[in-house]
Amino acid sequence: MRSDTATEVFEEYRPVLFGVAYRMLGRVADAEDVVQDAWLRWAGVERAEVREPRAFLVRITTRLAIDRLRQVQSRRESYVGPWLPEPLATDAAGSPPDGAERAVFAETVTLAVLVVMESLSPLERAVFVLREAFGYPYAEIGAVLDRSEAAVRQLAGRARRHVEEGSPRYEVDPEQQRDLTERFLAAAAGDDLAGLLSLLAADARLVGDSGGKAKAPLRIIESADKVARFLLGVAKSMPAGLEFTLCALNGGLAVLAHQDGVPDTVIQLGVQDGRIRTVYIVRNPDKLGALATR
Repeated sequence: MRSDTATEVFEEYRPVLFGVAYRMLGRVADAEDVVQDAWLRWAGVERAEVREPRAFLVRITTRLAIDRLRQVQSRRESYVGPWLPEPLATDAAGSPPDGAERAVFAETVTLAVLVVMESLSPLERAVFVLREAFGYPYAEIGAVLDRSEAAVRQLAGRARRHVEEGSPRYEVDPEQQRDLTERFLAAAAGDDLAGLLSLLAADARLVGDSGGKAKAPLRIIESADKVARFLLGVAKSMPAGLEFTLCALNGGLAVLAHQDGVPDTVIQLGVQDGRIRTVYIVRNPDKLGALATR
């Protein structure tokens, strides 16, 4: 296989490989590193012996992602404050492959599901991603992971139960999410405590991720009253010149704030039963660089 053909084949499958790696790792930079390592393996392999390039590349990428996940898990244990995935533009998450359900494919990139996946073992996470997001048959997943089909089914069952128990079933109706997001911003900017409380569920939570590199709560804030009062306090101290835009991140609508053209904050709302159940705020500058062009 000529080098130009090898590059064309790899680029054809790059979106799939990145989609696997990002869902495994929750960080754009880590996912891109894994895809780059997969390219180096692909460039050095005797491709005449590769019958199915897509299967070969997914296998390499998944195994590399498992290794990387084991490395970064120790770093996350010492992370300052709550950890959230790095926000990802929805159009960068790729399109569902044949055999995968569109809704499930999109759900596996949401902040809520990615957070729950952090508590899965690397193998469970790999099985969940390949099965639930990409629709791989159990036998093919077994080939990727060098596990029997029976073992893969057990891993898939445990992972699915864990994610279902740990992930709130957020509504993703685009019109409702936009309406609540716009009203949320207006109430916060207008110092409207009653307005915010009318939008928040009684057991609302605020999860802020700064990694200790920006101002954000170091613990999860719980209850509508505490969340609302915290948000109003933040709104009063916002720097001049902060600009807000709505954009599609991680399968849903989000607010992206820029300061002098530099991404400063991402806010996304988890909506359940018509109320805001969770407010996600990402302020770690290391997780916002990829959004500079948004």
